[in-house]
Parts: sequence; structure tokens; C-alpha cells
Amino acid sequence: MSVEEKPQPATAQTAAPNGTAQTAAPSGTAQTAAPNGTAQPAAPNGTAQPAVIAVGGGKGGIGKTLLTANLGIYFAKNKRRVVLVDADLGGSNLHTCLGIDFPEVSLSDFVQRRAPTIEDVIVETGIEGLRLISGAQDFMGSVNIKYTQKLRVLKQIFKIDTEVVLLDLGSGTSFNVLDFFLASNLGVVVMAPEPTSLENSYLFVKSAFYRLLRHREKDAPFRKIIEESMGSRSEKGIRTPYDLIREVSKLDPEKGDTYRACMQAFRPLLVINQVRDQDDAELGQAVRTACRKYFGIDLGYLGHIEYDDAVWQSVRSRTLLVQEQPDSSFAENIWNIGRGITRRIEERQEGGRWNFK
Repeated sequence: MSVEEKPQPATAQTAAPNGTAQTAAPSGTAQTAAPNGTAQPAAPNGTAQPAVIAVGGGKGGIGKTLLTANLGIYFAKNKRRVVLVDADLGGSNLHTCLGIDFPEVSLSDFVQRRAPTIEDVIVETGIEGLRLISGAQDFMGSVNIKYTQKLRVLKQIFKIDTEVVLLDLGSGTSFNVLDFFLASNLGVVVMAPEPTSLENSYLFVKSAFYRLLRHREKDAPFRKIIEESMGSRSEKGIRTPYDLIREVSKLDPEKGDTYRACMQAFRPLLVINQVRDQDDAELGQAVRTACRKYFGIDLGYLGHIEYDDAVWQSVRSRTLLVQEQPDSSFAENIWNIGRGITRRIEERQEGGRWNFK
């Protein structure tokens, strides 16, 4: 993806039908390991897997969906085949950001087995190279899909015939949100420069790490310690990953080393949205420093997005700002973030296959 192309003014868009959850590979298929250590099945017929990128965060209304949609434009304009997946189960609105009506088919058709494969619920967006799987809106309980349903969705996502998959996750730290985040190849945390978003983002990162350890740990006594740590009050006084590793190391030094290695490998990516001044712009590095100091987790910083009234106006008018105003600071911010993600993708690709180290 060495050639970058700026977007052109948008044309009318229409919709047309077209684990961490430790996804088990089909019998006889090879597996590759994501950075979080989750086993992921190779794509069918020996083809390369898509790069799966999850966009999440601890709070609603911070711009996750808008970032996902515009990153989709970035990759499509740079000649990548892209599928956006609205994984905000029960609250999907990614189609609105793309300026299209709710499609005739959605993720719920696949979850409820009305569609045999996830490819059957992909629709065109009217933008060349960019397709969409809309979220589940039409059945009760879509927010809390069953564990087996979640595994099936994750397995199929990694079989989509495309190059890049962008997952727009729901807000909060539910197990479904965390599992989709951890199963991805790259996880992006979106934060706004306000106290509530800051607090919730720290909680999201910590909860994702604990959830990762919980999936990996097979010994019941240590799983119990992790589960207690995930609660708001731990009897052992565990408040941070450092505290958890210290407690585990007392009981089993070798296991403590394993947890520490896992913590060092766990590297979510950070984006600061709605930046209004220099202090806001510097928040990303400050958050990185705090996470490293108190959690032992080294976030990768992708950059920030400047506040612009044109952004919410584009949402209201159901247009994409990077297409309508390709020379705006917002578009330049998106392109910078896209380039940062691209570098990380290319660092982990080798010979057309993902090479996770």
C-alpha cells in the first residue's frame, strides 16, 4: 500500500444486497497466532487472511463509528478491498455514516442462520472497494449473543474474501465487546479528551488485558484470581495488572513471568478524537506514559483527530467528510492514522500471509 490517493467528492450512494474467543480452526487447517495469542484459522483454499482491525473504546459517543467509516474510505482509496462490519450488536448505525439505508440483509441473518455464510450478508456501499456487513437490529438479545454464535461469527470474519476488515465495536466492556477486540489482529482504542472518556478508556484497556489472561489461563485457582481482579473490588487489593502479576508471582513465579510476557506483548493502539487545543493534542503521549507506568501496558499511539463542526454536519447530512472535503484537517488526520495502521499491517505480513510474532 505504497500509493496513497486522496478522496474525490462523493457521489450518490445506494445499498445493494450482495479470544480471544479462541476460534477453533476447521480440521486440518493451519492456524496463525494473533499478537494476543488467540488461535485464528487460515482462510479457505490457502488464501491469505484479511487484516482484521477492531475499533473500540470505553464510552459511547466518542467517534468510533465515524473513525471506522472514514478508515474504510482510506483503505478503499488506496486500492485495498475492504469490508466494514458493524459489530455494535443491538445499536448498529454504521450504515448511516456511509449515507445508505439499513440494508435488506444484516449480521442477524447470519447469526440466526437465515444466511449460511457471512459473505451472504455483505452489501455494496456505492464506494468502489468498500463493502458493509450491517449490524443486528431486528431481534431481541442481539447484544448478548451466545458464546457459540460469537465463535461462529469470528471464524467467518477471518474467512471473508477481502484484504481489510474493520470492526466497529459497541461501547463498554462487555465480554462480547472485549472478545471481538482481542480476536482482531489490531485493536484501536478511541478516546476523547474529557475525564469520563479517559477513565472509561483506562478501564477498557485493563479489562481487555484481564479478559485475555482469563481466556489463556487453564488453572482454576488462577482463573479465580483473574475474575476477582475484573470486579470493582478485589479482596486481595488488586487494582492494576502490576498488582495482579505480583499476586500471581507469589504463588507461582514462573506463571508470573508468563503473565508479564503477555502484558508486554499486549499493545492496543490509541487515537484521541475531538482535539480542540494543544493540551488535547498532547494527551495521547500522556496516556501512553500513564498506561506504561501504572499498568505496564505500552499503547501504540496512532495520532489525533481535530475537532471540526463539519464532522457532525456531515453525520447529519449522511455524507463522508473525507470525500466531501478531502483537503480538510479532518481528512488529513484520518490519512495519518490510516498510514500508521498500514505500517503495522505491512510489518506483520510476509509472503501474502499474516506473520504474527
